[in-house]
Amino acid sequence: MRGRPATVDRKPWVSDQVHDEDAARSGIVTDVRSGTYVIRPLQGPGEWTSEDSKKLTTVVPREERQDA
Repeated sequence: MRGRPATVDRKPWVSDQVHDEDAARSGIVTDVRSGTYVIRPLQGPGEWTSEDSKKLTTVVPREERQDA
């Protein structure tokens, strides 16, 4: 963890790595459309959406991602 907190307390945004509590999986936010978050899995194809930002926890903010 390199001395950083495990989560970030702010609203997720495009390129943040998040954990979706409802979907019970993690991914990368690829778009936000009218308040709906579009998320792709960390590996492999596909996507899912979340309409509740309170159910998304930012695990790695976009500024700290190595592959962003």
